Amino acid sequence: MSERDPETLAAENERLREQYARAKQAEYRRSALGLAGVGGVAALAAILFPSVRSVLFALAATGGFAAVLTYYLTPERVVPASVGERVYAAWAENAAEIVAELGLDGTERYVPREGGVRLFVAHDGPVPDELDGVFQAREGEARGIALRPAGDALFAELEATLTGGLAERPGPLADQLAEGVSESFELVERAEADTEEGGATLAIEGSAYGDATRFDHPVASAFAVGLARGLEEEVEIETVETPEGPAEYVVRASWEA
Repeated sequence: MSERDPETLAAENERLREQYARAKQAEYRRSALGLAGVGGVAALAAILFPSVRSVLFALAATGGFAAVLTYYLTPERVVPASVGERVYAAWAENAAEIVAELGLDGTERYVPREGGVRLFVAHDGPVPDELDGVFQAREGEARGIALRPAGDALFAELEATLTGGLAERPGPLADQLAEGVSESFELVERAEADTEEGGATLAIEGSAYGDATRFDHPVASAFAVGLARGLEEEVEIETVETPEGPAEYVVRASWEA
């Protein structure tokens, strides 16, 4: 079989991306039409059944409003998960090389600070009082690096979608975060949280960003940032692959009980 030239391959990839985007847009618009149909049927039924008119009119209004939102919020551009994974992979590789070059221990600590959370990786010792720079090398304090974690912005988006506010207790908070990474952001196909005294675990399957054991993985990062923000505690995480277990990866978070 003859090899196709790069221009042909690029054109084929572009065609496939456009076809995928059109398919997703069509799916959204079909959903909008379905909701509009439900609203129309409810409005007609309200005319025919006066005894439940108020309920049916409310259903008709809800269906119409949802149809308009679904139609106009249809994404114009769909970015495949593989593209995001490759962007993250470059960041994770660079960060891992920096950690190795500096001789740091590799332990990821998510530290709540005013305005967000900082990811601190140390050579040894406790977290410094100030984390206002990337490279931490003050005399008498632990050396390391302090970065803005990937999960900081993700958590801000998740918090904005919570109607009941952020939970203050570890169990409900971990459940909110598990639902966020799986349902709201679709970073994983399935996520299940569990808590114990001074710690929590997140079992995940179907990671859209590949190997979850890599540095500051978006799923583990969002989980750790959420716990650090909600509990106002320094959270340390470790992610392990569990090929023999019920989930592909388990994120283990711990904090001072």
